[in-house]
Amino acid sequence: MNATINRQYLLKQRPSGALQESDFAWAETPVPDPGPGGVLVRNVYLSLDPANRGWINDVPTYRAPVPVGGPMAGFTISRVVASNRDDLKPGDFVEGDGGWQDYAAYGPDDYVYRLPEGDDLIARISVLGVTGKTAYWGLKDIGTPKAGETVVVSAAAGAVGSLTGQIAKILGCRAVGLAGTDEKCRWITEELGFDAAINYRSEHVGKALKQHCPDGIDIYFDNVGGDILQAALFQMNQRGRIVCCGVISQYDTATPAPGPHGVPGLIVVKRLRMEGFIVLDYEDRRQEAERDLSAWVADGGLTYKVDVIDGLEQAPKALIGLLHGENTGKRMIRIAEPEG
Repeated sequence: MNATINRQYLLKQRPSGALQESDFAWAETPVPDPGPGGVLVRNVYLSLDPANRGWINDVPTYRAPVPVGGPMAGFTISRVVASNRDDLKPGDFVEGDGGWQDYAAYGPDDYVYRLPEGDDLIARISVLGVTGKTAYWGLKDIGTPKAGETVVVSAAAGAVGSLTGQIAKILGCRAVGLAGTDEKCRWITEELGFDAAINYRSEHVGKALKQHCPDGIDIYFDNVGGDILQAALFQMNQRGRIVCCGVISQYDTATPAPGPHGVPGLIVVKRLRMEGFIVLDYEDRRQEAERDLSAWVADGGLTYKVDVIDGLEQAPKALIGLLHGENTGKRMIRIAEPEG
């Protein structure tokens, strides 16, 4: 390894209100030493996810907050450049929590997963990675779909939502998606096979849900929270399931919307189940999800779109754009060429 400089984005300050590029600071530091039992990797692809916004608040979630002055966190696919571990060798590709930087060092007890040789890295960070598994487990395990049921998906043109609707169709359900532009609505119906789409910016969501879900909603896969969750709740069938995956409408604002209102009464009267989940809960079953997702991609039942942005220096702007719905499909940063 000849490089001596590690380019990084550090968290400069916790945002007050909407995220700004100025909340991050560019730094150039020495490439870290892997140390005894450790491994040094060169990050290749960086996943951008709405959850990144939550990680920089001073509130513990399923992980500790990113410390001010520390490297911004993010899931990565990386190439091993130096290893003091018996299970990894230079040239291996791995996935882990490499962060917004060129190089990352993992200690002997840090999570790092070696990818199969010849793996499709783009697929691995999208349809076969956290994104695909989130759609898979959220719908299949929390939503428990049955053939013939109606599934409504918010942020349906996003990374997780676009896969969730397709999986619903594969499992014999009717899929209705909400997206923010007519172009995205056309994409999910004409190319992904959703049965109907609602432009939540130009249509009255409650009326549109009644129109496109005349028999009610059995499963609502919630990626946004707020008013759309409110509208979906009132259309739920008895014993319906609400899969709580994310609340992107509430992440990047100083004034999150109140509500939704009337939830306790609706849950009781309609016997609804409303449950959140974290895809990392299913790590011990990753092979099951990867088997099914791979098979669906291979037979053409599941397609995916990626939004690859070149250059680590683009990460703050790209994340802000993601939070405001710029992307269609999975957004990621290409930090380096895989064989570079």
